[in-house]
Amino acid sequence: MKVRKAVIPVAGLGTRFLPASKAIPKEMLTIVDRPTIQYIVEEVVASGIEVIIFITSEGKSAIENHFDYNFELDTMLRQKNKIELCEEICHVSNLIDIIAVRQKKPMGLGHAIWTARNVVGNEPFMVLLGDDLVLSDKLPCCQQMLNLYDEIGEAGESIVAIQQVNPDETNQYGIIEGKPTRAGVYLVEKMMEKPAPGTTDSNLAIIGRYLLQPDIFELLEKTSPGHSGEIQLTDALQALAKKRPMYAYQFEGTRFDAGDKLGYLKAIVAFALRHPALGKNFAQHLQRVCASM
Repeated sequence: MKVRKAVIPVAGLGTRFLPASKAIPKEMLTIVDRPTIQYIVEEVVASGIEVIIFITSEGKSAIENHFDYNFELDTMLRQKNKIELCEEICHVSNLIDIIAVRQKKPMGLGHAIWTARNVVGNEPFMVLLGDDLVLSDKLPCCQQMLNLYDEIGEAGESIVAIQQVNPDETNQYGIIEGKPTRAGVYLVEKMMEKPAPGTTDSNLAIIGRYLLQPDIFELLEKTSPGHSGEIQLTDALQALAKKRPMYAYQFEGTRFDAGDKLGYLKAIVAFALRHPALGKNFAQHLQRVCASM
């Protein structure tokens, strides 16, 4: 079945970015000339997805507003003959159809995805975390996963995106252990959420891209909250992997955790260097700064 929908959870409080995220959703913090969430949405659109489902919470209306049409702003820009800027703003509002679903209680990523069950229905869907950016020279990470999904064929199994991390950082991620089936693709045998050091030899970390079958909703409903009172997606994925084959895909590209301060700064530098209008001058500026240190 064609994957038509993508779920993007944006309900988190963004505590890692306080005080900046006190009044502004962390997903709306700007990388060069657009908010972080726009890069995620553009990846989805470039991959052929037709509908986005935002999982939101109180105080997140700025995200929906960003992708909505603003008549007053459009009129003002046209009156001032700022046509190019007007067209860019209209492009954002016309990117894709967006549906918003409220997560009424902060009960974790697994619960956030579960709240989308009635909108997703009985079909496969993508999940992209709102602060995980992937910069790829070739295909978008989302498209790479969809291509693998098509190659798997009628089985239509779930796929999680992974990357190698330093062994001393495995306790910061969900980690998979698996059997390689070909270059960059693993059949998942075990999943662990933030394993303690020394409890696994694997350094294959799950990052914020998932292609899931609708079976996950039933499993999420049965998943008990952890010690923090949150329903962990990894626990439901582990249960799903026991029911049917699940694959892990080592994508091509560089991932940035834009919800982390250092990761956010790295993302700004990487995207600024690629900016068609600013990249060359920004690179020269960085060289001058580095030379003066």
